[in-house]
Amino acid sequence: MDIGLLALRLLVGLLVAGHGVQKISRRLGGKGLDGGAREFRADGFRGGALTALAAGVGQIGSGLLLAAGLLTPLAATGAVGVMTVALTVKWHNGLWVQDDGYEYPLVLIDTAAALAATGPGAWSLDRALGLGGHPVWWAALVLAAGIGSGLLTRLALHRPAPDA
Repeated sequence: MDIGLLALRLLVGLLVAGHGVQKISRRLGGKGLDGGAREFRADGFRGGALTALAAGVGQIGSGLLLAAGLLTPLAATGAVGVMTVALTVKWHNGLWVQDDGYEYPLVLIDTAAALAATGPGAWSLDRALGLGGHPVWWAALVLAAGIGSGLLTRLALHRPAPDA
């Protein structure tokens, strides 16, 4: 079981962090901070570069913490939050990713919540530092805080569409 949790943490954590790197740099196929700002503006968000920087840093931080199994509930909350914002952007396209739908953010949200429920496993920094042993109800708290922060971010930073 621990090798499975390690593999899951590494894959999901590094993918989330990689998305953050793309938002703020030209690495991993990113278009730099200017490109990240353009992407957010195109999706209807205020803030441009500051919004892209905050999202990128949030994704990098939560992704790396999740991959390392360090402060897992906090890492999972961050991943759920940023992926909730992504889900709201893609919602109007439907579920499936081939239609630019919200399937992928939904899988990352669920995986982060599942890691909060199971814990990061034996091969994690949480375990090495004696930080593990969170009760399963932490997963509900992670989901509530992550989804809530993502929806509040959307509410605060998204501009309404202009009237046709």
